Amino acid sequence: MDRHFSKIVVFFIVFYIVGIIGLSIPGGKPLFIRLTPFALLLSSAAVALFHRDHWLKAWLVFALIYFCGLITEIIGVNTGLIFGEYEYGKGMGIKIFDTPLIIGLNWLLLVYLAVSVTSHLHISPPYQIIMTAVLLLGYDLILEKIAPKLDMWSWENGLVPPQNYLAWFLLALALAAILIYSEINVKNRLAPVILLCQTLFFAILLFILK
Repeated sequence: MDRHFSKIVVFFIVFYIVGIIGLSIPGGKPLFIRLTPFALLLSSAAVALFHRDHWLKAWLVFALIYFCGLITEIIGVNTGLIFGEYEYGKGMGIKIFDTPLIIGLNWLLLVYLAVSVTSHLHISPPYQIIMTAVLLLGYDLILEKIAPKLDMWSWENGLVPPQNYLAWFLLALALAAILIYSEINVKNRLAPVILLCQTLFFAILLFILK
């Protein structure tokens, strides 16, 4: 299993490097932007492969987090009351109510990855929830700057409002609390790899794409 795990780690490192190269080439950028949902689905499937707790309760909690994330984004993008005034581009795939269906999966994956990472700190649930939200806020600080360049979403007047970061932090707190207090085992050895790959992926593109 360790040999297979190593191969999967190498695969995702190469996968994200190829993504960086593809998005950096003017002719390849449109194609690789369209592959964004595929990359998210592939990463989620790989993480699910190494998930240990397959009881019905776990999948019901995952479904709850997915729909909480999706519904919050639907309300947010259609009212501007939660995150501010923004709209989704074509980079996130199929939409419902002007909101990509995959955005719920994005929230689920990010919360799962962050909770898995903070679970190794061996701290009490309230502190783990806060640390998870702080970790995801740091991730969002990078993501918000590169998202418009990848046609994921864009902000009114090109400015990210402060309320977005507050809303992101509070939503991350709420979703992390659901996952942590459900006591589902999310210690997943692939989680840190995917979270690091995604963070570096967006951070590197931030310096490459103009």
